[in-house]
Amino acid sequence: MSKRRILDSQLTGIILKRIALEITENHGDMTNSAIIGLQPRGIRLASQLKEVVSEITGNKNILYGELDSTFYRDDFRKDNKILVPNSIQIDFLIENKTIIIVDDVLYTGRSVRSALNALGDFGRPRKIELMTLVDRTFNRELPIKPDYVGEEVDTRANDRVEVLWNENQTTPEVWIITE
Repeated sequence: MSKRRILDSQLTGIILKRIALEITENHGDMTNSAIIGLQPRGIRLASQLKEVVSEITGNKNILYGELDSTFYRDDFRKDNKILVPNSIQIDFLIENKTIIIVDDVLYTGRSVRSALNALGDFGRPRKIELMTLVDRTFNRELPIKPDYVGEEVDTRANDRVEVLWNENQTTPEVWIITE
């Protein structure tokens, strides 16, 4: 097994600030937009993104939520494991709002598809955008592309991309692990 760091926490912080500036440019003070992190790996990134956007816009009341799509996955009940969903925290109406879905890594697109299905149970947003820290450009199974992306990487199917958070840092490191 080999590990290669592709983003350190300092560079990830710069990337997060760039994405926050792009979002602010597109959405202004975020009064008609919301940031929703995908459980489990997108919520810490989404929370940090919300903080950076809040600093830029001066809006301390940006709508923020956390979405679990466990029961919307297309591999639901394909094995005998009991699935335990994460909590869902969306305590606002999404009707006619622009929703920015945040996940750490985009690979096949299946997690995003299941998130879109789950989000539909909460209403009909005006628009949905996708932000990912890492876009694995190969092996996409669905026609899904992020609106905001930190880094595009070319990986092989047997590689893993891991976003690792240190408890003392507000931004993660990103590693490619080859088995």
